[in-house]
Amino acid sequence: MNLALWIVAGLLAALALFSGATKVFLPKSKLDESTDWTESASAGFVRTLGVLEILAAVGLILPAVLDIAPVMVAVTAVCWILLMIGGMITHARYEHYNNVALCLVLLGAAAFVAWGRFGPEPFTG
Repeated sequence: MNLALWIVAGLLAALALFSGATKVFLPKSKLDESTDWTESASAGFVRTLGVLEILAAVGLILPAVLDIAPVMVAVTAVCWILLMIGGMITHARYEHYNNVALCLVLLGAAAFVAWGRFGPEPFTG
């Protein structure tokens, strides 16, 4: 179970890092070409989402690796769930149902990590 939780958290972290870096480092005009939800959002909002995703990537891995407040892995997973709920709402408004489904899968993965780390496999010393 511990290995499965590490794998899921690692995959979520990798995806969050990639997605966040894209939002932070690509110009908004470039993002507007690939998706239409960014057209109605400010550049600051898109960058803020990117920073939150990068922080989620860090929070899913580093607290456990460094053994500094490892409960933050589960807390970060809960925050990722909230972020995915927002993503599902946004993509549903733009009728991006494939992205809604992807957010739902990522929400489920984060729920698995949160459940596992708060419940049967916490990081305890």
